[in-house]
Amino acid sequence: MSERRVVVVVYAGALALDITGPIEVFDTANRLLTASDVPYRIDFVSADAPLVRMSSGMVVEASPLEAAQGPIDTLLVPGGWSLNSALRDRALVSWIGQAAARSRRVASVCGGSFLLAEAGLLDGRRATTHWAYSEAMACRYPDVTVDAEPIFVWDGPFVTSAGVSTGIDMALALLEADHGSALALETARFLVLFLKRHGGQAQFSAVLDAQWADHPPIRAAQEWILENLHNPLPVAEIAQQANMSQRNFARVFRREVGTTPGQYVERTRIARARELLETTDLTIREIARRCGFPAPETFFRSFGRTLGLTPKEYRHRFQVISPSGLIDRHYETDRSFA
Repeated sequence: MSERRVVVVVYAGALALDITGPIEVFDTANRLLTASDVPYRIDFVSADAPLVRMSSGMVVEASPLEAAQGPIDTLLVPGGWSLNSALRDRALVSWIGQAAARSRRVASVCGGSFLLAEAGLLDGRRATTHWAYSEAMACRYPDVTVDAEPIFVWDGPFVTSAGVSTGIDMALALLEADHGSALALETARFLVLFLKRHGGQAQFSAVLDAQWADHPPIRAAQEWILENLHNPLPVAEIAQQANMSQRNFARVFRREVGTTPGQYVERTRIARARELLETTDLTIREIARRCGFPAPETFFRSFGRTLGLTPKEYRHRFQVISPSGLIDRHYETDRSFA
């Protein structure tokens, strides 16, 4: 094999970083390869060829889909704000399915996994996508086992990565599989990246992912939990706030919220801790106390089990207090493509 052919599927409105992140990994690796190593060749193809505008306004020059004839080493499919339009493009979806059949492996970034699933490529397999759209993917494609936690999932020849920048993590893993850990590490160091990022998508997801109940007594209990996180909160005491027996409360709570009262309390404590780690300079011990953990050690275990990071590591990555003490946070609010 004289080269490893990477074919990138491009469509109008795709996310530029879904594309540029992985290909920069492969291009950087090419510059670090020895003469005896097999380099990567990157081809861009699109139904919208020759000039395709990304959601950010960046324009990618691509060849028509039919130009990608013959074997493909890696087929790469990105996500984008225009994903709904891409999913309705039956010719594009069909081409992805056909191209996958002659590809050694197929990779997606962010919402690109929807296109793989739409082509039927992920049926009976485990996959991931952006944390904000994992529930929508699971509902739309019940034959796919959607795991919202990992940075990327490798199942057979299919590799699906989570939100946007995780395409870089995935590309480094593909590079490591092709050329070994030494080159992957050298590439990561040159790009100033972690070769293997700690933690999963949970560290980036919404502050509290458990839903609010429609049933008034359960919702009242949820609100009471939020107001009393610094206390022990045994289930029997929470049930009293809903005027229900402990057994009936636990049953109704799980039906309404999708988790047990104990699990909900732990999630809520972690969510509050995350807010305090991001927006205050309180000590870890004080945060543990305010969130109702009986000891810092209990807090460390719960936090690590939930997010895959220590509280100190999380604060280092996500604290958003500026020098003036003001909070500067920006949330994505457009979830229309899912």
